[in-house]
Amino acid sequence: MKNPNMLKNSVKNNLFLRACYRQSVVRTPVWMMRQAGRYLPEYRAVRSKYDFITMYKTPELATEVTLQPIDIIGVDAAILFSDILVIPEAMGMELIFEEGRGPSFPEPIRTNEQVNKLKTVHPEDSLHFVMDAIKLCRKELDNRVPLIGFSGAPWTLATYMIEGKGSKNFNEIKKWRYENSEYLHNLLNRITAAVLSYAKAQIRAGIQAFQLFDSWAGILDPPGFREFALNYARQILRELKSENIPLIYFAKGGGIWMDALQECEADVIGLDWTVDIGVARSQLGARYALQGNLDPTALLASPEKIRREVIRILDSYGHGEGHIFNLGHGILPQVPVNHAQAFVEAVKEESLKYH
Repeated sequence: MKNPNMLKNSVKNNLFLRACYRQSVVRTPVWMMRQAGRYLPEYRAVRSKYDFITMYKTPELATEVTLQPIDIIGVDAAILFSDILVIPEAMGMELIFEEGRGPSFPEPIRTNEQVNKLKTVHPEDSLHFVMDAIKLCRKELDNRVPLIGFSGAPWTLATYMIEGKGSKNFNEIKKWRYENSEYLHNLLNRITAAVLSYAKAQIRAGIQAFQLFDSWAGILDPPGFREFALNYARQILRELKSENIPLIYFAKGGGIWMDALQECEADVIGLDWTVDIGVARSQLGARYALQGNLDPTALLASPEKIRREVIRILDSYGHGEGHIFNLGHGILPQVPVNHAQAFVEAVKEESLKYH
């Protein structure tokens, strides 16, 4: 049984942690996926001196950019600056980031023999830079707000590992799904073990909440979602339940599977912008807190229109607890900083009326 008091009493701003457990709060907490990122001039200043991999593998740099939005934007939680693809890299795959083209694996997984050659992940060794960054972030944050750790979910990581890069049709992994499902399950089992080990190491290092990103869940059909995505995410979340921190599952495109998401065993379900949060609350809110779900492109509008959208989502969710305001996906690089600030201010001010 989790004891949220252990966490909330150690954090000065505990709104996020309380909301994760559907406890009473004076207002709705707010943070943004990708809040440590390219929309911030301060981030771009660091990025101009270092490549992306160097940034997330250098604890001091990762800490610096993790903390930037806390002071600049005023969010209620920090999320560790890292990348979901550190797991495949730790399993032995070469990972490269090309400017303007994103991440890729020059030698993607295409055979079961390659799967069987993947390394077992020992996170305190191969991913020690993540644990060092967590410890340094906790020190620098000084418990002002909670620190969220994260990992890619097995299905999403497998998609990157098999496709080799982003894809329009996802031909390679879908071919495995239909023709070599036993090979795909072999890969997913290995990734699941790695993610579990990684998550537990992050918890030992000091994270105060954990989010599982299933960014490519939405490319599956309903039976595929249950078998290849939810099945493995649930294994991880079930195993982490005893770790006494809030667990968040974000399946992009997952709003079409509300019935399936009721089985995910997280504390919080993240929603993208395609879902009406009021409808989601009616189906999931008795058991889960909900996180979301403003369309990220809404932050390109004027502060007045942003506030209007914030009120619309607050109205849809309604009065009561269990809501963490966020975007329906990561903040866009083109968003003006004052618009991000206006979004956070609007949530803080308007949500007082709903508690």
